[in-house]
Amino acid sequence: MKPNRRNFLTGAAAAAGGAFLSRLVPTAQAAESGMKATSTGATMPFVPPSDWKGYKPVITPNGLTLPWKMVDGVKVFHLVAEPVTHEFSPGLVAECWGYNGRVHGPTIEAVEGDRVRIYVTNRLLAPTTVHWHGVLLPSGMDGVGGVSQKAIQPGETFKYEFTLRQHGTLMYHSHHDEMTQMQLGMIGLIVIHPKNPTNPPADRDYAIMLSEWKIEVGARRPDPNEMTDFNVFTMNGRSFPGTQALLAKVGDRVRLRIGNLSTMSHHAIHLHGYYFKVTETDGGEIPLAGQWPETTVFMPTGSTRTLEFVANEPGDWVMHCHMLHHVMTQMGHTFGNLIGINTEGLNQKIRKLVPGYMAMGQDGMGDMGDMGMAVPPNSLPMVGAPGQHDYITMGGMFTILKVRDELPADGSDPGWYKAPPGTQAEVAPAEDLRRDGIELPKSLTKADPAPSLTQTDAWCGPVPPAIPPLLAKSEVTARIKLH
Repeated sequence: MKPNRRNFLTGAAAAAGGAFLSRLVPTAQAAESGMKATSTGATMPFVPPSDWKGYKPVITPNGLTLPWKMVDGVKVFHLVAEPVTHEFSPGLVAECWGYNGRVHGPTIEAVEGDRVRIYVTNRLLAPTTVHWHGVLLPSGMDGVGGVSQKAIQPGETFKYEFTLRQHGTLMYHSHHDEMTQMQLGMIGLIVIHPKNPTNPPADRDYAIMLSEWKIEVGARRPDPNEMTDFNVFTMNGRSFPGTQALLAKVGDRVRLRIGNLSTMSHHAIHLHGYYFKVTETDGGEIPLAGQWPETTVFMPTGSTRTLEFVANEPGDWVMHCHMLHHVMTQMGHTFGNLIGINTEGLNQKIRKLVPGYMAMGQDGMGDMGDMGMAVPPNSLPMVGAPGQHDYITMGGMFTILKVRDELPADGSDPGWYKAPPGTQAEVAPAEDLRRDGIELPKSLTKADPAPSLTQTDAWCGPVPPAIPPLLAKSEVTARIKLH
């Protein structure tokens, strides 16, 4: 029977039966009335029952764990591929594709040796599949459209079933029209706990998926055709300041499970304040003798890494990608380089032709976020967030590890760390400078003359002529780019 909107929604709702789905799968009536799943990045950790004797559940910051139920000894899950209105950070919302109302999809948790049955319902307008990335399973369950299975057509529900033969951090994603579907958000994490663990248990076990997007300023949908020029970088589908902080008590053993399904980019994830051991890859555990210490872990696309450390130093410690443009959002990079150039008087001249023009970048871009400038609707151009001491000039793939002696009982954010006296960098007192024989160079003050174009290393070539007041707007733009 050729599916239409009504029988598709009815079939999807029937397949979604069960109380364990009620808070995740939109009802047929809701979908019929035009409601769409909305993802705002609220964290919903798995809460075990009171008599729970299983593994310690992972926490997916800004995400959740996919509920399951036992049916005759089999763990049954249900994924629903569907359009999702997703908030990347306050101020940037886009129309994406995801699973169970989330971007990215919810984390799937199980234990080595479990028999799992995963139903996948397609509520998209396009065919799809799900590939279980790194999972050891029969070929027919691999989820590659046209190779190991037929594509899941709109309105259809497919069943995947296999026994988990390994443990570790793995991933899942669409393997049909991957360029479109993965770039629109159809990815997620799989955590398989060991049946007989040999390593010390983690007190805090976090799961983070890295990704990248191209969203034109003001656009409402990511561009899945982009190949190189990505401008939004995320952890679990969120950009700072929308990323949730990672919390730990002093003495906690912290485990970070990081996966990267970015379209084209690797990432260099750097943690301040600590070194960690790389204990696992998506290929399995690394023997103790082979583990190595790092402060930055290289994350190739299509891979996972598991990191462990003991949180023994309280404070606010940032964790971010060290690919420098990956801690920015929607930054412009096609305008001329004005670093070190004297722009005195330039604004007034150009404003005669382009009202409101302001030269930017001559002193760097660090002050752009807190200037209060108007920005286009639905955009995050070079926005960080206010910090405890100054404006934080980073965004994108950036979060904060907050280590405290005590944490709020409700798991809420403890706020900013208050450094004890004598443990925070500050302006050096004059008496300290004199005591230690530090002589300061003459400071450049506002009263000092600004360097001319011929006095700066940033200028290469002759000094340009003054811009006459009646140039055409296009020629002004051309000269700005040239100079």
